[in-house]
Amino acid sequence: MSICLPSCHICLGTHPPPYHFFSYNSSIYLSISRAFILLFIPLSLYYCLSYFAFLLFIPPLTSSPVVCAEMSVLEVSTPLFLFLLSILLPGYGCWAADVPEDTTSEFSVRLYHRLQAAGDQENIIFSPLSVSVALGMVELGARGASLEEIREAVGFSHLLPGVEFSLLQNLTEALSDDDAHYVIRFANSLFLQEGISFNPDFLHLMKKYFQAEVETVDFSESSVVAEQINNWVENHTESKIRSLLSAEDFSSVTRLTLVNAVYFRGSWKNQFRPENTRTFSFSRDDGSEVQTLMMYQQGDFYYGEFSDGSQEAGGVYQVLEMPYEGEDMSMMIVLPRQEVPLASLEPIIKAPLLEEWANNVKRQKVEVYLPRFKVEQKIDLRTILQDLGITKIFTNDADLSAMSDGKDLYIGKAVQKAYLEVTEEGSEGAVGSGMIALTRTLVLNQQVMADHPFFFVIRNRRTGSILFMGRVMTPEVVEPFDHDFDSV
Repeated sequence: MSICLPSCHICLGTHPPPYHFFSYNSSIYLSISRAFILLFIPLSLYYCLSYFAFLLFIPPLTSSPVVCAEMSVLEVSTPLFLFLLSILLPGYGCWAADVPEDTTSEFSVRLYHRLQAAGDQENIIFSPLSVSVALGMVELGARGASLEEIREAVGFSHLLPGVEFSLLQNLTEALSDDDAHYVIRFANSLFLQEGISFNPDFLHLMKKYFQAEVETVDFSESSVVAEQINNWVENHTESKIRSLLSAEDFSSVTRLTLVNAVYFRGSWKNQFRPENTRTFSFSRDDGSEVQTLMMYQQGDFYYGEFSDGSQEAGGVYQVLEMPYEGEDMSMMIVLPRQEVPLASLEPIIKAPLLEEWANNVKRQKVEVYLPRFKVEQKIDLRTILQDLGITKIFTNDADLSAMSDGKDLYIGKAVQKAYLEVTEEGSEGAVGSGMIALTRTLVLNQQVMADHPFFFVIRNRRTGSILFMGRVMTPEVVEPFDHDFDSV
């Protein structure tokens, strides 16, 4: 994610351009020019929000997955976020487990429902953690009402000021454990305008909580800077996110760009055999059908059948959790009955329900039919974040004075882009009350046939952190490279 803050030329009576926030794969971009900051953070908008809040509370001194491995991989391009902040010139720590799991889950679900409302029949893929990290970086430079809005929206208002930064730090460090059986890499960088002075405390805290690298550039040479930042993003997302920014994203008033990239790769604990993959029909909610490659296996998975006790969600639905190697990370799939559109199930999805699913699925023998698919989406986050109550940082009333002297910075645009691919090997990328859990007494194996739209979450089972969330309405086929499945 990156944020750009442009500086305003008051003497000329001009206004700095608004901030732009883009997210690709797992990166975020934010650029700030004396009045403009560019922050690029793929892994977590959450990070950014926390970042802004921290700055507001800090006295003057005082975080693509792409799994393209053979036939058993899930590929996820980490999301990328971009915040463009414009400046109108004149003018502490806790472990992740200390914060309730639903603190971040609630924010994730609220983001999903906003995307769902605007998405009609489209696929959805985004990284809640990336959004959080990006917002955390912004929060670190925010104060006053701007900071409070971020803390309230993300779910940090009940914490002591500054604690969220340690939380984000601990969450990302826990996920990127070198001893893990999966690969998650977080990278943050600040690109500063040559000759411009920024608050040293802000830069220090960026390094402390987000391990941000610092480089100086000349934003007036926009083409050179765009190429430099795009190369940085490619290098940190295994080339899954390319051409994130263009020369038009920078100008002589751009003063700072913050970039965050995240990459994830995980192999299924129980991999699918490529020779079992066949061409199947996938029924869309509008009644049409598309052909897709359907993977198959029978194995031990976490499985459960649930109902909210009414017919609003279409009655009983299935929840399947498929762990990656090591079982710290998993992909949870929520599937309504064949004749029930996903839109009937989505309204009941709430943070407590995510926890209920995780706590009540039981390991058992299951036959799994899962499409080999990829999904990619670029999201304009500005409107969504404003709907969630984060408004001031996008206006001239923004207070991002912890980044630099004066109160002339604001965010003009926020965007995220994420990519996910699921194959036989695995993945790479990098509620309510009254719910009834049902169990069967039949000896026959359970069967999950994902040949119609479904909801999914990729999460850390230890911390509850949600790395990716989305839905598949129409699976885009991932072509096989080594096998002619239909002839097997």
